[in-house]
Amino acid sequence: MFQKPYPGMQEAELTAIRGKPDFEYQEGNRRRLEWSATEMGQYAYMAEIGPDGRLVSFEQVLTDERFASLRIGQSTQADVIRTVGHPPGWNRWVFEDGERWSYRYKENGVWDAMMTVYFDRNGVVEAMRSYIDPLFLRD
Repeated sequence: MFQKPYPGMQEAELTAIRGKPDFEYQEGNRRRLEWSATEMGQYAYMAEIGPDGRLVSFEQVLTDERFASLRIGQSTQADVIRTVGHPPGWNRWVFEDGERWSYRYKENGVWDAMMTVYFDRNGVVEAMRSYIDPLFLRD
């Protein structure tokens, strides 16, 4: 039977349900676990684990609200990773004057979309653009 993560559950219970996270971060006395979006996935999840080893929060992070919290001219690549996770490998392009990361997601929780985050050569967000996911375009 599938069990949904809930606040207060032990980290070991969470990883038994979700599997090993793709990335882990230490943030003060708390840890963040990330299950990244897959190549074709529109969902990525992050869990916050308290100092007692229990789940504080668990959420889907590829959302309009999360993308909107990123600040052009201020947010860095590290901020983007902490906010919406790592982009799938094929959606990360490096150019002479910066980088571009793209994330598939459900715009407004409904529409198949792609959010592209553009970084300058210093790794600071210089633009973001949401558009219909090309995978779902039809002739």
